[in-house]
Amino acid sequence: MHDNFVEFEVFGDYGLFSDPVTRVGGEKFTSQIPTYEAMKGVLHSCYWKPTIIWIIDKVRVMNPIQTETKGIRPIKYDTGKNDLSYYTYLKDCRYQVKAHFIWNENRPELSQDRNENKHHNIAKRMIEKGGRRDIFLGCRECQAYVVPCEFGSGKGFYDDIPEMAFGLMYHGMTYPDEAYSEETRGKLTVNFWYPVMKNGIIEFCRPSECIHKTLREMPMKKFGENNVENVDVTFQNLAGKEEN
Repeated sequence: MHDNFVEFEVFGDYGLFSDPVTRVGGEKFTSQIPTYEAMKGVLHSCYWKPTIIWIIDKVRVMNPIQTETKGIRPIKYDTGKNDLSYYTYLKDCRYQVKAHFIWNENRPELSQDRNENKHHNIAKRMIEKGGRRDIFLGCRECQAYVVPCEFGSGKGFYDDIPEMAFGLMYHGMTYPDEAYSEETRGKLTVNFWYPVMKNGIIEFCRPSECIHKTLREMPMKKFGENNVENVDVTFQNLAGKEEN
């Protein structure tokens, strides 16, 4: 159990969770369950700083897995004209999520920003307010909403199904900012895993435990005291706004 965990429910009419490595142009087809990367994206839209790394512990699938295919007319990059593609979305999505954060050890220059209690309180407050930026499920056109919840509460559609396996699936990307080994340092890495849902709950493995492949070298983004607001200042500003 982690003291800095957060629990929330994210829901929306549609979700599109696909592998960005293989979806360049043409058709897009969603996976049956949300990816680790997509759930991290939801949390980043609620609260993120380079000081912390969000770890998604588990996701509970609340609604039945259903898909819907739509004809989309995206603009072709080479001609600027419309093309016809078919995108397959998940529909009527609702998930409960439990996550926690750890310190980003790749950022020793931000060690003065490591106030666990204030980061945790700000994150919970932002979830209560529905996030700081747009919330979406996989792709930006799939707008969604977040609300706090108690993980495991309520009735889920798959609560009584002992086990469902989904085969090899995209897990997420590891960027140089969140490198966990010498092999991933200074590189963009893609991760895959074999998810299994038990009684409606998917317990995610860590990126370091995945099957991974290096895509290319990539430098770390530069952060420091000059371009990152200290958590003490953020906390004080939020407290002041609420008083007003």
